[in-house]
Amino acid sequence: MTRARVVTEADPTFEAEVPVAIIGAGAAGLTAALACRSGGVEPLVIERDPVPRGSTSLSAGLIPAAGTRFQRERGIADDPATFAADIQRKAHGRADPATVDLVARSAAPTVEWLADSFGLPFSVVHDFDYPGHANRRMHGLPSRSGAELIDRLRSAAEAAAVPLLTEAHATTLVADPAGRIRGLVVERPDGSAERISAGAVVLACCGYGANKDLVRRYIPALADAVYFGHPGNEGEAVLWGEALGAALRDMTGHQGHGSVAHPQGILVSWAVIMEGGFQVNAEGRRFWNEGSGYSEAGVAVLSQPGGVAWDIFDARIAGIARQFEDFRQAEAQGAILSAATPEELAAKARLPAEALAATLAEVERLKLGAARDSFGRDWSRAAPLAAPYRAVRVTGALFHSQGGLAIDGAARVRLAAGGVVPNLFAAGGAACGVSGPEASGYLSGNGLLTAVTLGRIAGQGAAALAGE
Repeated sequence: MTRARVVTEADPTFEAEVPVAIIGAGAAGLTAALACRSGGVEPLVIERDPVPRGSTSLSAGLIPAAGTRFQRERGIADDPATFAADIQRKAHGRADPATVDLVARSAAPTVEWLADSFGLPFSVVHDFDYPGHANRRMHGLPSRSGAELIDRLRSAAEAAAVPLLTEAHATTLVADPAGRIRGLVVERPDGSAERISAGAVVLACCGYGANKDLVRRYIPALADAVYFGHPGNEGEAVLWGEALGAALRDMTGHQGHGSVAHPQGILVSWAVIMEGGFQVNAEGRRFWNEGSGYSEAGVAVLSQPGGVAWDIFDARIAGIARQFEDFRQAEAQGAILSAATPEELAAKARLPAEALAATLAEVERLKLGAARDSFGRDWSRAAPLAAPYRAVRVTGALFHSQGGLAIDGAARVRLAAGGVVPNLFAAGGAACGVSGPEASGYLSGNGLLTAVTLGRIAGQGAAALAGE
């Protein structure tokens, strides 16, 4: 349970002093640290775990960006305005317009900066579409895994001689009577504590998905769902913000997922659906518009009998999904079933054979344009399925919250009464994202989008402030 609090002291004393303190060593925090270093300032990164992992390591590690050279190499024409429109369309027009514009414009320069300055070998996912994106703009590393992304960011930070304080839990922000952050308190596993002064503080400690009380308050529909995020996401940034009088925005927004292999607990790429697959419940029947997106799929799947469903696809789609390390792990653990016929697949999955065969036949008719999907899915770009078939049993999950601290264009934390906390910055899950207040507003990649773009902006701002 988090012990987050804020104390106000007129004349605080500290045992150590740093120009910039960054709380959290996920993608947001490490990107902020690299930006600080690029700005000539040495930050201290504070991480509660022995080794930085965070929610980033649990993701596919994909960053959406529009107008990159990686897209141009694949003949993909794209631009930030189109990207921003896609974000806002998925969010039903309810995301903060200024933040949407900021991250859409910043994404391509940030991805290219990470590639050029720190050697991250990005490439664009060019062989399938993600729901809601008008163009193919998801950028990832060779393994298409968040674990590789966090490892490479950590290696880049180490090469840049960024100090990283691990097994250090930031529990307290120290403010002065004027509201400026003067430093923080970190606690060690042995119970000892250290007070560290900082000229600027960057909150990069993600969201509140692991805080059951906050989930029940803001996302009651997923209060009992599998939590697929990092256990350290206990909402410290939100709680510190509340204590400081910060503005909170879109606190009900979140990323869910409806394709987590069960009981293995492995993420199965939504490519298995978008390339022509579909989902059925225990009755062997479809139950929703799978083309809507994987975030809203979390609640859709959990509403089915037993809170489970089956992804149905084929060998061709499995070949596409195999570029993702998670999918390869699911195959290795036997989560992916294979069968030569629909009847054999039904037997292996213990689904009603007649119902599954009828559903498969109906899906193929929809792909031919012979009927309109009663759930509203557009099948016009989906290829037919062919033997051998594949199936995986999945459940719904909560990945991370998308609401958080409202920020300005420099990623400084806004106050509810107006103005900002001048030396407090927020990025990634600590800051309000661009998904609006609903799960259906989450556009693929929104989490890492705000992690790296706002992380870089926050790091730049903190370095400039510390250098004054």
